[in-house]
Amino acid sequence: NANFYKVLDTAREIFGNNVVPVQLPIGSQDSFKGIVDLVEMKAYTPNEGEIPADLLDEAMSYREMLVDAVAEEDDELMMKYLEGEELTNEEVALCLKKALASGKVCPVLCGSSLKNIGITALMDFIVEYLPSPANIEEYKGKLPKADQETTRKPSAGEPFSALVFKTLADPYVGKLTLFRVISGTLKSDSQVYNANKDVTERLGQIFLLKGKNQIPVPEVQAGDIAAVAKLQETATGDTLCDKDNPIVYPAIDFPRPSISMAVEPKAKGDEEKISGGLARLTEEDPTFEVHKDNVTKQTLISGLGEIHLEVITSKLQKKFGVEVNLTTPKIPYKETIRSTVKVEGKHKKQSGGRGQYGHVWLELSPLEPGQGFQFEEKIFGGAVPRQYIPAVEKGIREALEEGVLAGYPVVDVKAVLYDGSFHPVDSSEMAFKIASSMAFKKGAAQAKPVLLEPIMNVEVTVPDEYMGDIIGDLNKKRGRILGMEPQGNMQVVKAQVPQAEMFKYATDLRSMTQGRGSFTAEFSHYEEVPAQISEAIIEEAKKEQGEK
Repeated sequence: NANFYKVLDTAREIFGNNVVPVQLPIGSQDSFKGIVDLVEMKAYTPNEGEIPADLLDEAMSYREMLVDAVAEEDDELMMKYLEGEELTNEEVALCLKKALASGKVCPVLCGSSLKNIGITALMDFIVEYLPSPANIEEYKGKLPKADQETTRKPSAGEPFSALVFKTLADPYVGKLTLFRVISGTLKSDSQVYNANKDVTERLGQIFLLKGKNQIPVPEVQAGDIAAVAKLQETATGDTLCDKDNPIVYPAIDFPRPSISMAVEPKAKGDEEKISGGLARLTEEDPTFEVHKDNVTKQTLISGLGEIHLEVITSKLQKKFGVEVNLTTPKIPYKETIRSTVKVEGKHKKQSGGRGQYGHVWLELSPLEPGQGFQFEEKIFGGAVPRQYIPAVEKGIREALEEGVLAGYPVVDVKAVLYDGSFHPVDSSEMAFKIASSMAFKKGAAQAKPVLLEPIMNVEVTVPDEYMGDIIGDLNKKRGRILGMEPQGNMQVVKAQVPQAEMFKYATDLRSMTQGRGSFTAEFSHYEEVPAQISEAIIEEAKKEQGEK
């Protein structure tokens, strides 16, 4: 259902009149059969020919739009155009090149990879019109150990520098680093300095890549795109350069992941394979992240969408021979208490020989959110000997790992050891550790325990017409709207939303905005879960523990 003219109008509406067509489609959808070149004023179907008569007026109109946008790049040609003279095709091409080099216009082309229409024309356009690196006077960067600007000219005579723009995980040759040479010359079998990591790496053979083929070359120069295998420290975004003339170029700004899934092996014993494969794939794709959740013990993979994560799992299978299942991540809930209690814990055991005896009194009280755990002792008169106090704290810390409501970690609690007793023979560190753990669990159950859930700071950027749907949806997700601000023709909605409601939000947002919305989400803080929802979560957690 693609409609070239509708997309063009929408792009111009959002980004302005600097969005200009340089091609028009001949036909549409199933009848799409070729393109019109508005610079040369020729049709390609695929052979070169005259523009169809029924498209000629339209082509003239859009060519005028193109000329209006680019003519001002050359003063002499601008005067000629304003005086009513027609610009030749060569003059339009010259103005277009200048406009693209200065960033004044954004060209719109059309084609279909499925029908192989417009692909060759696109590649020819890139070669003919887009600026060459040699046209840039200099590239700006910074000295690696000082906040001081420095520059490089895109010349083979300058000191060597290159920017790593991609890393590939190859199961046969290992890590393959792709880089673009900004300045100077680099030879195979030499050394290169990584200015970001402050390390020197040994290079092997340098390759030029042509599809899957690796073509060995003795050296590369400014403007070349090349690859080298097995650089240990270098990652995407790093600058490689001459150590005596260091420079760091601005890192590539990659989008942040917007969706996370838990990954589990289909076969037991594949955990190490998965871990190694995922580590290699994170080097290959800066928009892909992996981390282990310390609360849920799950391995989470994060990417730009569901399809992105499906591609990752496909690569795991093809490159590393391991199959995985993707599941919805568990929420890393936590527990805390809301009141202060005093509680006793006594561990006493006698079964012949030396027994076990530990006895403590604890005061448990809630802390402000984010303060974690605090331990204090106020023992007088040696009620609990000094050598056993660390064991008391250790017992409490171990008990914190598994709360009384649903087995989630307990946070924001202060425990004060203020009394107890001991036995000169039967007391031990283990006995006091057990006693303090018992006391904490008993006290936590009495101190009005509650469940906490992670809250995310969310920013949603959408066109004006979708604002009502977005705000309504965020409210349904228990979100709090913090504010809204315009950003060009878009609106940015700022909100705080429970993490439990944000899984698959990328899919929901795409559906609500026809793919025109975007969002970012990052952890903010923990908040108490509403009672009704809390009951359901606790019930589910107990059910899972029962199944284990």
